[in-house]
Amino acid sequence: MTIINNKYDEKEVKNAIEKALSDFYNALLANLNKLQIRDIMKSKNPYLYRSKSMQRADEIVESVLKAYVSSSEETIFGNCFFEPIAIAASGGSKSLTEGIDLEIRDKVNNKVFCIAVKSGTSVFNADSKKRQEENFNKAKKLASQGKMGYEPVVGYGYGQKKSTSSVNKSYEEVAGEDFWTMLTGDPDFYKKIIVFMGNLPEKYVETFNKSYAEAFNRLVCDFTNYFCNKDGSINWNGIIEFNSSSLDRLKLEKEEECKIEIISLIKDNSKVSMRDIFDKLHYPKSFIDKIIKSLVEEKKLAKIGKEWKITQ
Repeated sequence: MTIINNKYDEKEVKNAIEKALSDFYNALLANLNKLQIRDIMKSKNPYLYRSKSMQRADEIVESVLKAYVSSSEETIFGNCFFEPIAIAASGGSKSLTEGIDLEIRDKVNNKVFCIAVKSGTSVFNADSKKRQEENFNKAKKLASQGKMGYEPVVGYGYGQKKSTSSVNKSYEEVAGEDFWTMLTGDPDFYKKIIVFMGNLPEKYVETFNKSYAEAFNRLVCDFTNYFCNKDGSINWNGIIEFNSSSLDRLKLEKEEECKIEIISLIKDNSKVSMRDIFDKLHYPKSFIDKIIKSLVEEKKLAKIGKEWKITQ
């Protein structure tokens, strides 16, 4: 492991941490505020909830909301936290090369360190590893144009990983303590990140808890409206149909429903205009055009002069 930088500006690091926490909570709150129960239930396993004998709307909402927040907060945190801190701590700059987050130019040794900052150590599968190698190769070409040496590094913000050398593979890997020591020269820096947070997390918790409670109440209300029977019981058939019905069948049913509505409108007024049809039916214009064309082709509808004629 090479020590790239032997000092850091504590104030800059604290500022970066403060902004990273602000960005994290703002993104998390934005996701909570726009969350819709129908969007969540589309991707959840309804059979699992039934197998656990869940009988209350709030039980199901609590389960799906906790899972959603846990998943999204890990992703959001990884995207907004470690990179800006690594940049501030190392004195490097944001890279313009895709897949590379941080560049540190060592003018003394005429070398550029290209660093991809990752969250934990379990981020790579075969495809993402291949893409990372391709991104490093692009960065290497740019570095060679400037006649500088090139050192590719994947740095993990937390976790443990046996350090590897770029001599043995296409890039060096360092994690946790080793990664932050590489950037700062301070073996205790990985602990100091917690210290530098100070009381900042508490600043956001109250607002987050309030938004979480509001999202929970809203989702329970929506779940009850969409997925409960009139007697208050869970409409499991309704949930299963919403979650797993054939898209092909639903498409055909939607088309048939639109055909019926168009025929009904024309029966009431044979001189109804296309604009009136578009205004009265809650479908996209292109979809209505398609359905009318289909009715004409099926010889169920014809346009004679300014009037529509139902032929069947």
